[in-house]
Amino acid sequence: MRLSCEVNGERYQIDGVWEGESLLYVLRERLGLYGSKNACEQGECGSCSVYLDGVLVCSCLVLAGQAEGRRIVTVEGISGGEGLHPVQEAFVEAGAVQCGFCTPGLIVATHDLLFRNPHPTDAEIREALAGNLCRCTGYEKILDAVRLAAERA
Repeated sequence: MRLSCEVNGERYQIDGVWEGESLLYVLRERLGLYGSKNACEQGECGSCSVYLDGVLVCSCLVLAGQAEGRRIVTVEGISGGEGLHPVQEAFVEAGAVQCGFCTPGLIVATHDLLFRNPHPTDAEIREALAGNLCRCTGYEKILDAVRLAAERA
């Protein structure tokens, strides 16, 4: 089948998409956008988080066909241009990255949180990021990064 959608502001028509193919597979393997990570493939780790028409989703759980005619924003599109988005800068400055596998999903989830709630409490941060797993840093540096990004918002 053919998939038509907008990804990070660019229109795409992708031919030969299999009906059971995930949006994550299309983003990574067909469009070469490797920011969204393929980890659990069950929507449990959040490493593949993207926006689908402005709603945070796990792209591993979205069939590519469900993205027909829709707008997708990945971690590559968060900044909207050259350079890093302030959320991305905060993760770097706070040392909230180690292996980096979970980082893209955490950045997209943090971006979503701060859009909805620019000054979240620690409890609200923990709740918003509860669907994103990190096995390297522990979560304190991640929380520091979210707090830093919120201070700058």
